[in-house]
Amino acid sequence: MENKPKQTGKTLLITGANGFLGKNLIARLRAEGTHTLLPFDLDTPPERLAEYAARADFVFHLAGVNRPKDPAEFYAGNRGFTEHLLALLQAAGSKAPVLVTSSVQAELANDYGKSKREAEALVFEHEQKTGAPALVYRLPGVFGKWCRPSYNSVVATFCHNIANGLPIEVRDPAYRLPLVYVDDVVDQFLAAMEGRAPRDCSLPGFCHLMCDTYETTLGDLAKTIQSFSESRASLAVPDMGDAFTKKLYAAYLSYLPANGFSYPLAMHSDTRGSFTEFLRTPERGQVSVNIAKPGIVKGNHWHNTKNEKFLVVRGEGLIRFRRVGADEVLEYRVSGERLTVVDIPTGYVHSIENVGTDDLVTVMWANEPFDPQRPDTIYEKV
Repeated sequence: MENKPKQTGKTLLITGANGFLGKNLIARLRAEGTHTLLPFDLDTPPERLAEYAARADFVFHLAGVNRPKDPAEFYAGNRGFTEHLLALLQAAGSKAPVLVTSSVQAELANDYGKSKREAEALVFEHEQKTGAPALVYRLPGVFGKWCRPSYNSVVATFCHNIANGLPIEVRDPAYRLPLVYVDDVVDQFLAAMEGRAPRDCSLPGFCHLMCDTYETTLGDLAKTIQSFSESRASLAVPDMGDAFTKKLYAAYLSYLPANGFSYPLAMHSDTRGSFTEFLRTPERGQVSVNIAKPGIVKGNHWHNTKNEKFLVVRGEGLIRFRRVGADEVLEYRVSGERLTVVDIPTGYVHSIENVGTDDLVTVMWANEPFDPQRPDTIYEKV
């Protein structure tokens, strides 16, 4: 068997290491465990930057200033720090590629946009002087876990406030905004590190993201995130077939308070046991948990269109079937010791009996949520 050469990792300088993008990028890189990381942020001793610049094979320049008290800080934090970093790279004779996160707001005439444009220009000049590739991304709004609320992300603010029962403000419901998911951005940055950064976009020299950009309105964004909070009571599952909803829901959950990860369900209990709905979807049906005491028989009904799946996860059960109008009874013995799914077909009277000595716990899936106006449940003994 041929021995493959061991992969050699890169030494990576990451500025803005404690920021939103920095945390997500570093978490991914540390999980992969291939590269040597040189994280740099406000709490890093300043003298280390020169050392890191001399050692780096690749630079992720993610640091920047978004909301200073004094507009002069835009220029010091965006243009000034970039200039300092590039000077250290040049002094070390570094040819390391420099990936820079700019913003679509660089097109605007405000101080933030101007400072970002000036930082971009410095990186392109660095490329011309040294030959070190300049990989400049003008990012739209980025959302996901670990983004700071009430700072520069409306998604983070809405998620945090709604998850914590705080009010939100929607100034212009019709305002449209483009958004990208942080994990998708990290994927693109890692591809750029490997030499696969697309630079053939509409802005000459700039890189562009080869991932989905989602456009929504502030009003729709607020409604969607609010629906996530309400889903605990309705038991509704967000539409995971929609990529934006799926990623937005993942982001929302990361803003739940430490004491808010769990929530109770309504258990419908009596002397026989209990029945508890867990999840409901309009297109994928309903999941419930049924608990039956020893000797108890549940069911003894049939459905015209509704169909179900039973999965006993604890105890010993006996599922009986009889086709409507027929005499023959079919029996399936099920147990939590050997997980087995039993389909409940339409037109068959069915029941489940606890034949063990402990509670019988059954996970039940129905192809449609229960509708009291159209229950499709006809009672008859097996």
